[in-house]
Formats: sequence, C-alpha cells, structure tokens
Amino acid sequence: MLKKRVIPALLIKNGGLVKGERFKKHKYVGDPINAVRIFNEKEVDELAFVDISTNVSSRELDYELIEDMASEAFMPIAYGGGIQRIEQVERLFRIGVEKVIINSSFFSDPGLVKSCSEIAGSQSIVVAIDVRKSLLGRYEVYIHNGTKKTAVNPVEYAKKAQSYGAGEILLTAIDREGLGQGLDLDLIKQVTEAVEIPVIVQGGVGNLNHIEQAVKVSGASAVAAGSFFTFHGKHKAVLLTYPSYQELENLFLD
Repeated sequence: MLKKRVIPALLIKNGGLVKGERFKKHKYVGDPINAVRIFNEKEVDELAFVDISTNVSSRELDYELIEDMASEAFMPIAYGGGIQRIEQVERLFRIGVEKVIINSSFFSDPGLVKSCSEIAGSQSIVVAIDVRKSLLGRYEVYIHNGTKKTAVNPVEYAKKAQSYGAGEILLTAIDREGLGQGLDLDLIKQVTEAVEIPVIVQGGVGNLNHIEQAVKVSGASAVAAGSFFTFHGKHKAVLLTYPSYQELENLFLD
C-alpha cells in the first residue's frame, strides 16, 4: 500500500461516465463498468464514484449499476450522489460499497451523518465539501453540484462534519476542477490544520507534482482526481490511465 492514497474520482450522469470543468460542461467519456475493469488492471487501491444526475433530479439511486460496479471492482469503492436517507446507506453497504460520500444532505440534515457513522463506523462515512473562492478571496461552501451558496466557511464546515462523525473529508475546489492547473494549496492547508480526520483533496490535478504538493505542502491525507486519469494529451483524448506504483511511491519519499 502507498503511504498516501491517490484515488480516481469519477462522475456518473444518466448511467455514463462524464467529465467537465468547474462543475460544468460535462461530456460523456465512457462506461463505468469498463472503467472499473481498466482500473483493476492498473491495480488502483481505491475508486470513488459520484452520480451527479441524482443530485439534480432527486431520483432514487441506481442500485443496479452501483452493485455491478462494486462486484466488478477488485478495490474498495466509495459512492456518492443523491444520498438522503439512512436506508439508502444501509442498502449501499449491502451491495458492496465500502464508503458512502454525503454532500448536500449534510448541510440540510447533519444528523444523517451521525446516524450513518453510528451504524457503519465513521471510517465508512465521507463528507464532501465543495468550495468556491470569491473575488475577494473568501472561501464558501456550495451544495447541489456547486449551484447553491451556503454562506458557510469550509473550515467551520469541516469541523462540524468531524463532530458529527465523519471519518473523512472530500474537499473540492470548484474553481480549479477539471483544469489541471494545480490544487488550491491554501484552502487545503486551512482545512487539514483544522481537523484531525483524513482530508482527501481534489480539483486541479494536472501532474504528479501537484499531488506531491498537496500532501507535502498542505497536509492532505489523500489526493483524488478525475481529468488527470481520464484524458491524455493537449487535445484531451479519452484514455483511462494511472501512474505506476513506483512513480507514486517516489512522490511520498521523505
């Protein structure tokens, strides 16, 4: 196992894999089951899937697809998107999901995270925090796929998630998502210094140096990325890739 996890984080919309920029302009990039098989071959330690169609439409989760992905995967799978009730979480665990990612529902019903951590253990509960930076440099949490302001500071929100039983934070810089120009190291540092639980960061990974900086400079516990593992070359041809174990191990040498 690597000292720090490096996690492909993939978006699902209407049953297909999609990728966009800054939570917009999503385009189809492939089949989720095929992606799982490819990452099996790459010997990835962990995969994360978030269904963005359920967040918008409030429809029920696609349990059949989720179960197919979980049964195909050689590695643990985390799933998020549209989770609003503890019954959904219980069913996700029954069909093979190892971690659930709760986003907008934590804002409206923080007790859901507390209840889920009590029945499944905090190590299985991830609270996702999506953040935008204003022109004045202020950070603010957004929900509902980055479309709704909350007027909440991400540091205080992360502390609250920890207090309600979250075992991990998934922190995303919306303004950098999909651009490959580097993560928001200041945002990451603020959150990692405020909580004791692991912080997974994403939004802006474009090369291995960005991953290294997030860990060594800002204290991230793990780094997730989508475009970095999905596109290849300046024309962004779709090609699912993953660095070698040795490449990643070398990043985290002291």
